[in-house]
Amino acid sequence: MADIRLVQKLGQNLMITPQLQQAIKLLQLSRLELQDYVEQQLSENPTLEESPSENTGEESYEEITAEEQMREELREANSIVDPIDRSEVGEADWEILARQQELGQQASSTKNNKNSNEDVNSFESVLSRPESLTEHLEEQLRFLDLDERELALGLEIIGNIDERGYFAAIAEDIADRTGCSIEDFEDMLDMVQRLDPLGVGARDLKECLLIQVRALHLKNGIVEKIIEHHMKDLEKHNYQGIAKGLKITEDQVIESVAKIVGLEPIPGRQFGTTSDQYMIPDVYVFKVAGNWVVSLNEDGLPRLKISEFYKDMRETRLKSTDKEYLTDKIKSAQWLIKSIQQRQQTILKVTNKIVERQKDFFDFGVQFLKPMILRDIADDIEMHESTVSRVTTNKYVHTPRGIFELKWFFNSPVSKTDGGDIASEAVKSMIKKIIDSEEPKSPHSDQKLVELLEKQGILLARRTVAKYREQLNIFPSSQRKRMK
Repeated sequence: MADIRLVQKLGQNLMITPQLQQAIKLLQLSRLELQDYVEQQLSENPTLEESPSENTGEESYEEITAEEQMREELREANSIVDPIDRSEVGEADWEILARQQELGQQASSTKNNKNSNEDVNSFESVLSRPESLTEHLEEQLRFLDLDERELALGLEIIGNIDERGYFAAIAEDIADRTGCSIEDFEDMLDMVQRLDPLGVGARDLKECLLIQVRALHLKNGIVEKIIEHHMKDLEKHNYQGIAKGLKITEDQVIESVAKIVGLEPIPGRQFGTTSDQYMIPDVYVFKVAGNWVVSLNEDGLPRLKISEFYKDMRETRLKSTDKEYLTDKIKSAQWLIKSIQQRQQTILKVTNKIVERQKDFFDFGVQFLKPMILRDIADDIEMHESTVSRVTTNKYVHTPRGIFELKWFFNSPVSKTDGGDIASEAVKSMIKKIIDSEEPKSPHSDQKLVELLEKQGILLARRTVAKYREQLNIFPSSQRKRMK
């Protein structure tokens, strides 16, 4: 039998402290989430407070002169927090954070922006939340003369209608949950389908269109027959085949198709489940004296500092428990300030390198976007790829060419006939440009797009072109063909 003994061993273990967990959380938060988090910390930690903003007015980035460039560059390193003694809090080790990816949970969904500066006009604070499709349907249902069981069944059906307005459940499952028969379910579904908007509660596109045909009194006509029996021909714009199948003229088909085009294939389109989200950039990129300059967007973010009152109180005679509590709160506030400061500086550092590598994009447009991967920037700034990934996710940059997520600048390479590479986003832009200029009556097939791109020196497989086209939300050629 083996002896049971206590053995002492020396070893190194990688530990992650609560402070480092907070640092990695702040790094991956979006701007709005960071604002909410700071507001929460201000309410929970009495030693943390805001200091008045030093900005006294708004500035037009387009009108900045060369004389002001030096002053701008000095302001670039400014963060949303006041500087603190580096001896009090150590630097966050991003490499440790990178090797502890399993501890970094994805940030929660973006909340409504709480603007702490009341002098800044905020659309979010004045716009009311739009009515959702579910609320709109439930309100109509409650006005109908229904008993409790029928109302419960109707509400169950409405609860299973997706944001597009389609019924997305199985009839048998609803019947089992509510204890009703399939006949009762069909009767109630028919009642829901008569509510506004027209076509709501349909199980597929055909039923959606037929509901609208019924409401618009087009039933038993050519329009209904086309929807019932010739949907595939309709998608392919095969009007001759429809005319032959229905034994009518092609002109009659075109006239009926014009009515179908006027129907709504997505009944829930006009409703939103959430209020509009306004994009607020984290950084600005603008041109000064021929050079591209990157500057942090500090508007709307409170400047944080440690309360002098509680600092002085800590030096007075307090109970040991009170002093310990106060010390912990001050340390927590100091670490939060330092973490936010490092977050801002890291975003600035990454954006500067992106601008440096993608200068041609800023000068000439998306066609000149270069292939770039996370490792390229990670090597430049000597950080881990996972850190760069967190910095560029849900962070936005305002440029003269529009607002982009920082992650958008990272593109896989596409081979060219001359042996070079081009960014996939640049290729997508080329595909969109070709399709925008095509003849509406004779749109380009995916194979034709392959051939046209090859003439421009781009080598792509047909399936890759199809994938890029779908990512651009462009229909295939059979569905892009317009009526005569």
